[in-house]
Amino acid sequence: MTTPRLPAEFRLVEMDSVDSTNAEAKRLACAGAADGTIVWAQRQTAGRGRRGRTWTSEPGNLYASFVLRPGCAPMQAAQLTFVAALAVRDLLSIYLNNSDSIACKWPNDVLVEGRKISGILLETSTSGSGVVDWLGLGIGVNLRHHPDIGGRHPATNLCAEGAGEVDASSALENLAIEFAKRRTEWLQGGFASVREAWLKHAYGLGRTAHIKLENASHSGTFMGIDESGALRLEADGGAERQFAAGEVTFERSD
Repeated sequence: MTTPRLPAEFRLVEMDSVDSTNAEAKRLACAGAADGTIVWAQRQTAGRGRRGRTWTSEPGNLYASFVLRPGCAPMQAAQLTFVAALAVRDLLSIYLNNSDSIACKWPNDVLVEGRKISGILLETSTSGSGVVDWLGLGIGVNLRHHPDIGGRHPATNLCAEGAGEVDASSALENLAIEFAKRRTEWLQGGFASVREAWLKHAYGLGRTAHIKLENASHSGTFMGIDESGALRLEADGGAERQFAAGEVTFERSD
């Protein structure tokens, strides 16, 4: 497989197999890896999603983690999840004819026709001064295969959606290009510009959503995200609540 040509601000660490690209990114970051280091593996033996879930990681898909040093507070650094989601959407738009079918699902998934095609995992380490020392931004994109999962949001892959065979090298090259653009927008325009772009492609706006927390669950109408990226949920009667984290599912629109 050819080595992708990345923008100048990135440095590639290419591996055939690794336990987890985010775990390797953490190890490299702790050893002093520079901002823009990208860990790319053909296969993960212990891939992880949010909340410690297993991420199926057979060869053929894209598994990459970015080491970033944003030099900001954790709450601001968390905005990079939305930056990454937009970059993934930009990537998928290159290969899919119907870009309107690609949506960003809060907080960290990208869907095609309501089916999960990508997940994003953000992990940080904060210094004593309250500034993020490093951030590991893991991105998985289903290019050729996907796990057989049910529920309201089953999985899919680019090939199954009609894009043909997309190799991981070209996908990473395009992802890095799109992420560089989106991160520049974030640095120059702040979260307001990212939030506006994300909301244009948000999945489930105006629909009934269910959010599951560790010890409770809530339902209401999904009203978007606030200025910090928290989910806005309007309950019966018009009262609104914000949630910074949680597992979200949506009622079907049909």
